Amino acid sequence: MGGLEDDEPPAKRVKASSAELRSLLNTSSSLLHIGCLGGPMAKPLPFHGEQDIIGSKGVIKRAEFVRIITRTLYSLGYEKSGAILEEESGISLHSSVVNLFRKQVLDGNWDGSLETLHKIGLVDENLLKCSSFLILEQKFFELLETNGFMDALKTLRCEITPLGINKKRVHELASCVVSPSHHVLLRFANLGTETSNLRLKLLEELQKLLPPTVMIPERRLEHLVEQALGLQRESCYFHNSLDSSLSLYADHNCGKDQLPSHTAQVLQEHHDEVWFLQFSNHGKYLASSSNDKSAIIWEVHEDGGLSLKHKLIDHQKAVLMIAWSPDDRQLLTCGMEEVVRRWDVHSGECLQVYEKTGLGLISCGWFPDGKRLFSGVTDKSICIWDLDGKEIDSWNGLRTSMTSDISITKDGRHIINTCKGNVIMLLDREMKMEKLVEEEQPITSFTLSGDDKFLLVNLINQEIHLWCIKDDPRLIMRYKGHRRSRFLIRSCFGGIKQAFVASGSEDSQVYIWHRGSGDLVEALPGHSGAVNCVSWNPSNPHMLASASDDHTVRVWGLSKKVDPKATSEGHSNGVVAHRQCNGHSK
Repeated sequence: MGGLEDDEPPAKRVKASSAELRSLLNTSSSLLHIGCLGGPMAKPLPFHGEQDIIGSKGVIKRAEFVRIITRTLYSLGYEKSGAILEEESGISLHSSVVNLFRKQVLDGNWDGSLETLHKIGLVDENLLKCSSFLILEQKFFELLETNGFMDALKTLRCEITPLGINKKRVHELASCVVSPSHHVLLRFANLGTETSNLRLKLLEELQKLLPPTVMIPERRLEHLVEQALGLQRESCYFHNSLDSSLSLYADHNCGKDQLPSHTAQVLQEHHDEVWFLQFSNHGKYLASSSNDKSAIIWEVHEDGGLSLKHKLIDHQKAVLMIAWSPDDRQLLTCGMEEVVRRWDVHSGECLQVYEKTGLGLISCGWFPDGKRLFSGVTDKSICIWDLDGKEIDSWNGLRTSMTSDISITKDGRHIINTCKGNVIMLLDREMKMEKLVEEEQPITSFTLSGDDKFLLVNLINQEIHLWCIKDDPRLIMRYKGHRRSRFLIRSCFGGIKQAFVASGSEDSQVYIWHRGSGDLVEALPGHSGAVNCVSWNPSNPHMLASASDDHTVRVWGLSKKVDPKATSEGHSNGVVAHRQCNGHSK
């Protein structure tokens, strides 16, 4: 993710010796070659040696390359093409011994397949036993299915048990002889499957066990190509495009044009400073809140345009923040040191009001189950409510700051809140343990990443810090360049795999950094007042929204001519009703 976490290295292939590879060619080719779906193997022709190297880097062995292509052709059902490639290249997919082994397994020649298995040359004794176990287990089941109970029992006693492995499975097989119902249970996934298909499945399981030099893994070429595309994607500095844009025809390389850096729409329904905004979890809505005492739900259309769905009016003070329910069907709005209101997104009706006598609420959020919510209180406590407005708990002593930000991880286990001016506490509710994120400067706000592993912390000294909180909290990146002197400025993660960081700024611009390197990659002009908050659409990496003191919400997208019909006015010609709250308080 943005260079923060390294992928595991590719699996190392097992290489055969030159002698082994020559033996694959010198053996008799009169046996039938069995591909994924079968098919005759042509007589190999001589070639220039299996250690021939191809490719400009000198690292690809010709024999391995050809065999993997041949394997792919057979897997795709192109049996004639696979056979022709074997004949023309002179490189057989498998040795005659392996071909014989495959044929014996598919024919149900169990004794012969076990004998041939020992001739393949497996060095690992345990691997040999595990492979034998799979073959004998198939033999055992087929004997039971043909009512050969005594032969099945003999196979279990004299062939399977002496292997001395997987004793639990041996006991399960023994129960099949005593009770046919156990046989049905063990073979439940294969009920109604023809014997030939079960043998093909057995061959696939054996292929996973045996070294790749003996039997090339299924879909190996696809895996290598996917791995190459994945490495290109991870090394793409500005990567912010969907996987559907990846192509085999050219190396992948995104430019800055894949970042939402051009104004796509300006929403002008608020009549005062816009302080907060947030896309819904599924990206189908955007909600904004303002000093004009209202919150607005905007609907995101498939063409990328937004239209006003509901204007939520009934707060007596400015609306500080909003919070989407986990299913996006409800929205919380929090007035400044006032009350929290719960709204139905579909109808725009207020369902409930939450308040504490003599105190004001300064933040709001949801528990992951969507059945409880929380709010910060002016007495520095955290209050827990059920949906009906009943206060079910109150956490005191967790906060010594009036900072409103509080988060709960998706598993509901960790509470994250600012407990002092420069300290964020991560409380593990199950273990009753706490960890601290300690900054040298006062904290103004923080944002939790989508995977709950990172925190973006905005500081009073015009820096944004990225902390990893997976284990012991550690600072891993600093972002600089934006302006903050008087106002609360919020930042967010965004883009594909949240590989970018965006923030508002008091100089009326939106700033975007590369998350992994900390480089500032964009500063977007357009607003005429301080940008207080930004939100990146979680479902559309090409859509970013910003809220400003200039009374507008600006939606950013990719470079293109702005459709005049995509303006706020053009999308707001439908029926728009100002919704009044009719909920009741508890």
